[in-house]
Amino acid sequence: MATVISIVSYPFLPARLGGQKGIALFNAYFSKYHKLICVTTKKNDPHAAQGYEVKNILSDSIFRYINVFYFFIIRKAIKENKAGYLIIEHPYYGWLGILLKKFCGVKLIAHSHNLEGLRWKTLGKWWWKILWYYERAVHRHADYNFFIHDEDKNFAIENFRLDRTKCITVTYGIEWDAVPEKNEIDRCKKIIKDKYQIEEKEKILFFNGSFDHLPNREGLKKIIEIVNPLLHSNKDFRYKILISGKSIPKEMTNKQDPNIIFCGFVDDVNIYFKSADIFLNPIFEGGGIKTKLVEALGYNLNAVSTENGAIGVDPEWSNRKLFVCGNNKWERFVELIIEAGVYKADVPQIYFDKFYWGNITKNAAAFIE
Repeated sequence: MATVISIVSYPFLPARLGGQKGIALFNAYFSKYHKLICVTTKKNDPHAAQGYEVKNILSDSIFRYINVFYFFIIRKAIKENKAGYLIIEHPYYGWLGILLKKFCGVKLIAHSHNLEGLRWKTLGKWWWKILWYYERAVHRHADYNFFIHDEDKNFAIENFRLDRTKCITVTYGIEWDAVPEKNEIDRCKKIIKDKYQIEEKEKILFFNGSFDHLPNREGLKKIIEIVNPLLHSNKDFRYKILISGKSIPKEMTNKQDPNIIFCGFVDDVNIYFKSADIFLNPIFEGGGIKTKLVEALGYNLNAVSTENGAIGVDPEWSNRKLFVCGNNKWERFVELIIEAGVYKADVPQIYFDKFYWGNITKNAAAFIE
């Protein structure tokens, strides 16, 4: 068992959002195979970490990204713990990782959750190409590269000119390794239908996210302004759309519609996933893998997604429960919702082979050995 030091440069504990869970759960499961010490910011709660040590060394100031004194602090931690590997989450601390690799002899692992340069390009930032070249340099200096899905990995291998044998897909995962039991699904459906007075024949369509994130806000806007009116024109399809998550804009919740229920931030979103019939994934901007889509399919939902929103998830892995249309093809999106409403199938074992955290981190741990 090797000792690994991970640098996480922002708050993620306790983990509430998809990206935060992606790191917290990776760390928790990865630490079953290697000893993990996480160096992170002051705002993180060490008691929320499961199975690994947290050192609140980094400042919460924006200037932490250029603080050269962290080199000496983390170098000391590497020597004291005889660490052989160093993980940097995202490329932003790449300069620090490269210096520590050179002067401490650790193997550097660059853990990518998006291709950050390209993500900022889609969001219209003029400086995206500067970040793209910096990101490329970080990955080229790394001994191992973890990418969130195969598309990012293959793009980076070709465009960053990486050694394929040093690259692996380490995707976002789920903590369960089989579909929920039917009695559990029925229990959750009853809770939600009773709470929101949803009729038995109405399909529950579900969209969940953090709406201070621009792609989620834009997706919600499409649901309200385009998808719902198109669905409403189909008199044979009876449904309710449940929207949950934090920071839903008031100008959207003020638009009253009998078919849309704004649930806000809920304490246990798992009940909502288990109660739903169809997950809506109207995201057409941003990068990475859409964490809620991975969770929805793991709960055995049918899901309808844009092409961008489905990156990293092959419909074949879900027994065709994932219905995909082109970006901004909203009439087709609605047609697929109707099709998904009558499609019956279960998510197969191959899905959990690929997306269960235990399998993901076992492969990652073996890869660096």
